Amino acid sequence: MTEETILMTSTEFDYSQLVSPCDKVDIHITMKVFLCVLYVVVFAIGLTGNFLVVLTILKAGGQRSITDIFLLNLAISDLLFVLSLPFWAFYFIHGWTLGNLLCQIVSSLYSVALFGGMFFITVISIDRYLAIVHATYAMKARTIHRGYITSAAIWTLAVLFAAPHFVFVQESEKQCTSLYPPHLQTLWPVFSYLEMNIIGFLLPVCIMSFCYLGIIKTLFSCKNTRKKRAVKLILTVVIVFLLFWAPYHVLLFLQMLRTYNYFETCVSLRVLDYIVQVTETIAFSHCCLNPIIYAFASEKLRKFLCHLVLKCFSFIGFCGPCNKYRGTAPTPVPETALTSNHTQNTSDQDTVVFV
Repeated sequence: MTEETILMTSTEFDYSQLVSPCDKVDIHITMKVFLCVLYVVVFAIGLTGNFLVVLTILKAGGQRSITDIFLLNLAISDLLFVLSLPFWAFYFIHGWTLGNLLCQIVSSLYSVALFGGMFFITVISIDRYLAIVHATYAMKARTIHRGYITSAAIWTLAVLFAAPHFVFVQESEKQCTSLYPPHLQTLWPVFSYLEMNIIGFLLPVCIMSFCYLGIIKTLFSCKNTRKKRAVKLILTVVIVFLLFWAPYHVLLFLQMLRTYNYFETCVSLRVLDYIVQVTETIAFSHCCLNPIIYAFASEKLRKFLCHLVLKCFSFIGFCGPCNKYRGTAPTPVPETALTSNHTQNTSDQDTVVFV
């Protein structure tokens, strides 16, 4: 297996270079089927869920808020990510036969989407923190215009931080992998591992923890009958995020140690390879949950989705009784009610929209 990877995932493992005495061909065969099936499942669910989020927010029109802008961009980044998965599944089966240009394009979208999704999850937590803990300031600062500017800045940062992972990607002998210059063959992979661990996980976790702890503290300092439900929702967001991403990044760190020959026995190398594949798939599956956790936790977006679904069913004739709902758009809700969920003056109704 090569040590040079695009994003240190199974999409860049080179099993053709496995040598005895540690033969891992069986890992290749087993994981090839396993990953292909799971990538197709993640692609189908992620594509459907995130496309519905994009459609729902775009249909919202003039009722769009700054939170909707961030949710829209999170869904777009997840869509870019899941769109790359069929290419990697094809790669597992047939090798890379799609040309050098497509190799570079798919690798770039894959890396940028991975960082972009992580950054937008982080900025959503910051947005919730401002809306709840600093509601007075947030009413002036959280404008649609600033939402677009912030989103553009996040995409720029995503491209910047993803660049080390795809800048050296090329097609070589039916492989889409990184070909480093001789003087960077050791340094660059280690730098990429550390960047992914720190910028792509540890920093977002720290920011999210600070924001959600501040939100919980504010909730408990106010009288509200729904604060228990709100705290449970916050804890769900954080716990699910950690369960899906923490194992993957721990394994990335172990992969970095592997470059320094910390794992020398065949048994340890085989176990590491298996676990990397499993944790990678679990982490990537998080994009399927983002629409549920972040978008459809919003009552406004749920209403828009129900309206669209009922309208579609009524249009194709599957839902005769639904005709009475046609043309009944969700009632517009003021920006402050949608985004400032809990402050000293927050009502019980406002508390339901958190992420």
